[in-house]
Amino acid sequence: MSEASARYGLDDLLTLMAVLRDADQGCPWDVKQDWDSIVPHTLEEAYEVADAIERRAFDELPGELGDLLFQVVYYSQFAREEGRFDFHDVVDVLTAKMVARHPHVFPEGTLDSRRPAGVSADKVETAGVKTRWEALKAQERETREAVSVLDDVPRTLPALSRGAKLSKRTARVGFDWPDERGVYDKIREELAEVEEVAEQQDADHVREEIGDLLFAVTNLARRFDIDPERALREANDKFERRFCHVERALAERGDSLEASSLDEMERHWQAAKQRETSAS
Repeated sequence: MSEASARYGLDDLLTLMAVLRDADQGCPWDVKQDWDSIVPHTLEEAYEVADAIERRAFDELPGELGDLLFQVVYYSQFAREEGRFDFHDVVDVLTAKMVARHPHVFPEGTLDSRRPAGVSADKVETAGVKTRWEALKAQERETREAVSVLDDVPRTLPALSRGAKLSKRTARVGFDWPDERGVYDKIREELAEVEEVAEQQDADHVREEIGDLLFAVTNLARRFDIDPERALREANDKFERRFCHVERALAERGDSLEASSLDEMERHWQAAKQRETSAS
């Protein structure tokens, strides 16, 4: 922290990381970390950012975004120690890529060559912008010698998100149903196959068919431009709210879950559902 300011800056954060990783003066835990050991923390921090946004907990967001930024600083420090690159290279590559992907904002391909004054963002045709964006990303993939349109879809994405991204990528090259009816039919087909193999009591086969069913549902979400990961998180939250209502309602009567019948629990579940419907 500089004497002229009471606020820490980016250089202070980079210094902090270098000190934490110092073999003599640093933190023993931080010194032991490597590329692979930090990945689970990165995924967790990203989810915590998403959770804070969805809960509109904006007072928590600076801390959560800081935790996510710290992950980037961590990887940059690893690379710096190995002589590969540093944080400033990350910023440079990112800025150059974003300038190149926004020719409608930076027509000459430099940060200083901004769109002429008087042409507001809402006058730039959105569909054309998206088309150019995807075309530029495709060019970038070609420079990386990709052999498939699916090459750079990360395998570490949550399964629903990766499924949506895979199907979205193939849909762009024409591998898609003409309309939603084709997806509905596919879901019915996959559900029927789940029912068929379930009778055979083959756990591996059932898992495979349920995976196909989930992938088909993911395609339906894509067709409606819905993030399946977010949709499932919201469904999880809804299930949790309603079940907690069931627990509270039973407890108020002096009953426990174990001592209650399914009909009793279902009655309270429907009451919770009705209450939410009336409040919406």
